[in-house]
Amino acid sequence: MDLLERAKFNMQKNRIFTLFILFFFQFGSSQVAIPHLEKVGNNMHLVVEGKPFIVLGGELSNSSFTNVQYMKSQWPKLQAMNLNTILAPVYWELIEPKEGVFDFALLDELILESRKNGMKIVLLWFGSWKNSMSSHVPSWIKQNQTKYPRVVDEIGISQEILSPFSENNMKADATAFNVLMNHIKSIDSQDQTIIMVQPENEIGMLPSARDYSPIANQLYASTVPKELMDYLHKNKADLVPEFLGVWRKNGFKEKGTWEEIFGEGFHTDELFMAWYFAKFAEEITKAGKSAYALPMFVNAALIRPGKIPGEYPSAGPLPHLMDIWKAAAPSIDMFSPDFYNPDFEYWCDLYNRQSNPLFVPEHRFDATAGPKALFAVGHYEAIGFSPFSIENSENKALGKAYALINQLNPLITARHGENLIDGVLLDKEKILTTVVLGDYEFSFKNSYTLGWEAGASEAVWDSGAAIIIQTGKNEFYIAGTGVVVTFKNWKKRNHIVGILKNEEGVFENGTWKIVRHLNGDQTHQGRHIRISHGDYSIQRVELYEYK
Repeated sequence: MDLLERAKFNMQKNRIFTLFILFFFQFGSSQVAIPHLEKVGNNMHLVVEGKPFIVLGGELSNSSFTNVQYMKSQWPKLQAMNLNTILAPVYWELIEPKEGVFDFALLDELILESRKNGMKIVLLWFGSWKNSMSSHVPSWIKQNQTKYPRVVDEIGISQEILSPFSENNMKADATAFNVLMNHIKSIDSQDQTIIMVQPENEIGMLPSARDYSPIANQLYASTVPKELMDYLHKNKADLVPEFLGVWRKNGFKEKGTWEEIFGEGFHTDELFMAWYFAKFAEEITKAGKSAYALPMFVNAALIRPGKIPGEYPSAGPLPHLMDIWKAAAPSIDMFSPDFYNPDFEYWCDLYNRQSNPLFVPEHRFDATAGPKALFAVGHYEAIGFSPFSIENSENKALGKAYALINQLNPLITARHGENLIDGVLLDKEKILTTVVLGDYEFSFKNSYTLGWEAGASEAVWDSGAAIIIQTGKNEFYIAGTGVVVTFKNWKKRNHIVGILKNEEGVFENGTWKIVRHLNGDQTHQGRHIRISHGDYSIQRVELYEYK
């Protein structure tokens, strides 16, 4: 090749390289980021395909997502409930039936079916633990207790719970989870069908508060890890009060054994196990995120009234243990409650501390699910909500609530973190609550308080709930069911606030369409806004003032 030909060749190479760089920056760099959490104001929110996303979810029964034909019969029902996301398990025993041999054929087919039916997936890793137990680990682990040890109770009886103190247990789980997340990245990073992942499910100790194996006993009698004590010292002013009280009671000691620092009792057994469960979960989460860094959360079975550690699944990511989990597992993005008991607002408040985003991945599928979804999204700006065993009930109220949230999605997400959104939840025990937005204080009552609605005389009242959104100085949207609303100007207390305009309507493709102009009997001659029980609707309200 002579000099002229070499020069032409180099020019051609440079042209090709330049075109490649231009192509990369025009197309490659514009690729939408993978699903992630993003801080807006004081809250974290989920972003999917570059846009804010609220999970209107439903968790499948544990075995439903193991059969493609069964799921084909369920999609129409799930779509009719206005779900945009299913929460579905993947079993360790099914994807790694033999050590080091992975089979993703079933999972791939189910992901494709979800995608075809317009559903996102929150994937639940049933790995080392599911509802405390190790029921979903592969048979090659179950049958080799020497290599993969279990916890033992106070009298030395083995439990079907893998030990969090075993390096072999941790490495086997972490390896499998890493391979799973690598596979998900390879088949789904473009389509983003899978938007979040739960590494482990309802971790907890039963029926004793801690493990009594030799290694557990040795660590329990040892000095509390410096890593934990450094965290407590650094974050002392921000620790949750339940945990701070335990540490205070023992004089805020910063060195000693678990009992020397936190005292004797089941509560210290639980703190000890929480640390090692969380350290194990941290390794699993890091292994998954190193392959494909989707948002990851862990969930907890809540404490039933009157129960002590070991009588409930103790040591999981419960509110009073949040500091232990945050110190040991910084890679986990959020801690989430599973609801099978009352006191929804109480527990949500506990989980909404320390900048922990609220996500309700599992709730009993009952008549309160729809109202609670409205409340969670409105009051807490929740990541999402999901009743359990979603395919096994015909709950029309949930579908109606999800339809309202879906219509309001642009209004809600545009105002995330701006203190322009709130939500209420009412029943017979809590018939009244107030919301302040802008200059106005809104009093929400359960609409059964009006007396004439069917059900007002019942011993137990249906839940009333609403989302309220401020869209202008005097303009608000109220969406929900079973509420009656009055208003005052809390700044100008001598002013009377009236209804200038009240419309019932729907959002179609983001545009407000009026269904009815409301006045007269529907507004109590201009004195209140009302959405009756059984009715799920949206109303636009303009207020005015006079003396």
